[in-house]
Amino acid sequence: MSSVSDPSIPSIISANLQIAGDLISNGDLQIDGIVEGNVRSQTLTVGETATITGDVDAESVQVRGSVTGQINARTVTLTKTARVVGDVMHETLAIDAGAYLEGACRHVEASRPAVETIGVSSVSVEPAKETEIEPAYTT
Repeated sequence: MSSVSDPSIPSIISANLQIAGDLISNGDLQIDGIVEGNVRSQTLTVGETATITGDVDAESVQVRGSVTGQINARTVTLTKTARVVGDVMHETLAIDAGAYLEGACRHVEASRPAVETIGVSSVSVEPAKETEIEPAYTT
C-alpha cells in the first residue's frame, strides 16, 4: 500500500463539519461545511452549503456557497448561488447571473503570478497602492 495519495481525489470538508483554523492543501479541496480561517489549495470548490470566513488563495476557485474575505486566484468562477463579500484578485473571472458580489474585482496580469503555488515557487501579489487625490479646487 502506497503512502502517497491520489492527486486526482480532492480533500473534502463535508456539510456537517465546522473548522476553526487555516486549511492548507497541495491538491484539490472541496468545502461543503463551515471554515473560519484562511484557505490555500491548488483548486478550491466552495459548495452551495459552504461558508468560508477568511481569505482564499488558489490557482482555481469555483464558488457556489458563501465566502467572506479576499479571493486571490488565477481563475475565479462565481456561480448563480455564490455569495462573496470581499475583493477578488484574478486573471480570469466568470460571474453567473444571480451571483452576489460585494467588493472590488482586480485583474492580475498573466505575466505576474497571482498565487503562491505551494511547494513549487514563492510569489506574492502586492496590494493596490493607494494614492491621495488632491482636490481640484480650494475654498
